[in-house]
Amino acid sequence: MRKLVIGSRRSQLALTQSKQFIEKLKAIDPTLEVEIKEIVTKGDQIIDRQLSKVGGKGLFVKEIQNELFNKNIDFAIHSLKDVPSVLPEGLTLGCIPDREIPFDAYLAKDHVRLEALKAGSIVGTSSLRRGAQLLAKYPHLEIKWIRGNIDTRIRKLNEENYDAIILAAAGLKRMGWSDEIVTTYLEEDLMVPAIGQGALGIECRSDDTALLELLKQVHNESVAACVTAERTFLKDMDGSCQVPIAGYAKVMEDNQIHFKGLVMSPDGKQRFEHEVVGTDPIELGKRVSAQLKSQGANEIIQALNESH
Repeated sequence: MRKLVIGSRRSQLALTQSKQFIEKLKAIDPTLEVEIKEIVTKGDQIIDRQLSKVGGKGLFVKEIQNELFNKNIDFAIHSLKDVPSVLPEGLTLGCIPDREIPFDAYLAKDHVRLEALKAGSIVGTSSLRRGAQLLAKYPHLEIKWIRGNIDTRIRKLNEENYDAIILAAAGLKRMGWSDEIVTTYLEEDLMVPAIGQGALGIECRSDDTALLELLKQVHNESVAACVTAERTFLKDMDGSCQVPIAGYAKVMEDNQIHFKGLVMSPDGKQRFEHEVVGTDPIELGKRVSAQLKSQGANEIIQALNESH
């Protein structure tokens, strides 16, 4: 195999998960030569505004995809939740490896439980999806926007005017934070995760057959089926990060896939939700999308997309 050049965002989390994936490849072929090329994306440069206010789709991947097209890198390692549901022609997801915990983590000062937070307590999150689901259940809380890497957000929780913060549990796990820092994990009955949360997407050129053969050996078929249901739903709903949209699929004991999709208004007052069970992930994503559209969810999505 030739020397491989991998494209990664420059963030500490992106570099860490890239190195962890390289270890998986080297376990298959210890002779592999691999180099990481750090790429600064538009999403990394904009740290003073909410991503939903600056376009959202593809903010963390466009520059990396350009490097793939220009053949400066061989493949890219993305957090799948950052990857738009439609890829440019000529690029493909060469593999979906094992998924880390897909849920959100709730971290609070003095480990105060979420249900025990007093009225007016400030919860930090940069996600409309998290904010909407939180306000739906706990309308007495205040959502305050927070950006930055994991360390920065945890420091802001400790030093600034936040009572709690919510962030993806997968990032904490990959960065080696202990479970002790987490007050509780918010499972899907309380907070449906982002599409693809906890999963990685390994993107490469569609015609790179030698690389695709290598990547196939670290592909997780059941994770791929789950995220296919989620991403089909996202694509069919025309969801973006201007929209509080969520979806989570899991493989059950009988090998059937259970998928739940959710669309909400940002204030948490309107909620469209449906869940299905079946074996074809694309069909499941489409069924939930059709059901939510029939309930009127696409009116929220169109209004939010047009307002940005």
